[in-house]
Amino acid sequence: MNDVQTELLFTTYKPLLFSLAYRMLGSVQDAEDIVQDAYFTWSEQEMDLVQNPKAYLCKIVTNRCLDLLRSARKQRETYVGPWLPEPLLAENKEDPALQYVMKESLSTAYLLLLEQLSETERAVFLLREVLEYDYRFISEMVGKSSSNCRQIFHRAKKAIGNHTTSTMSPPKASALTEQFVAAVVSGNVSNLLNLLAVDAKLISDGGGKIKAALVPILGAERISRFYMGIMAKTTEDFSFKYTNVNGEPGIVLYVEQQVYGVLSLQIKNDLIQTIYWVVNPDKLTHIT
Repeated sequence: MNDVQTELLFTTYKPLLFSLAYRMLGSVQDAEDIVQDAYFTWSEQEMDLVQNPKAYLCKIVTNRCLDLLRSARKQRETYVGPWLPEPLLAENKEDPALQYVMKESLSTAYLLLLEQLSETERAVFLLREVLEYDYRFISEMVGKSSSNCRQIFHRAKKAIGNHTTSTMSPPKASALTEQFVAAVVSGNVSNLLNLLAVDAKLISDGGGKIKAALVPILGAERISRFYMGIMAKTTEDFSFKYTNVNGEPGIVLYVEQQVYGVLSLQIKNDLIQTIYWVVNPDKLTHIT
């Protein structure tokens, strides 16, 4: 296999590798770094010795992710306020690779469920549930026996439980998002309350770097008061762009033409159930 064939083969699997790394880490930047690192390892490998390129590349990415998660464990434990994954945006809908990644990506709610698993549980679960690997392959990737991997998977699946996503059509979800923004910007409390589930919650991630609620805000009325309070104090020039965030409707907020935050909505029964609000600047550097 020549260099061109090697690079083309890697390009074929690159969206899959990124999707796996992003699920594992919840970080766009770290996922991109690990995929790039996997390419360097791949390009230096004797291709004739690689019987299953896809499994080989997934093993590299999985092991790099496990190492990174273990080294960052203490930092995650001392994180200030709620932790949310870095938002993954569908910026260019014409890009086939990006369409694949978004199709295969998981909602913020699901990524948060994965956070409940240990590093090894997460790897085994994703390799089996998402990539549908045989336990024999998974055992080679994570260094556990096949029977042990089977037990780990069932334990992880039980911990994750049944996860359902919104059945609202994309056009209706987009319209609901626009109504939500309009209600907040105009200060229309009545309209905002009509869009929120009674038990809705707002989870914000500032990471201690920027002001954000240190605990989730629960209930439609409290969320409404929170937004009305912000709008009453806002003096900066702001704008926003509607986009797709982790497969769900959302917006990018700009203050003084700089990215300030990314908001996404989890919709259930035609109402906004959860608002995810990422303002930690470290998690927004990949967004233009």
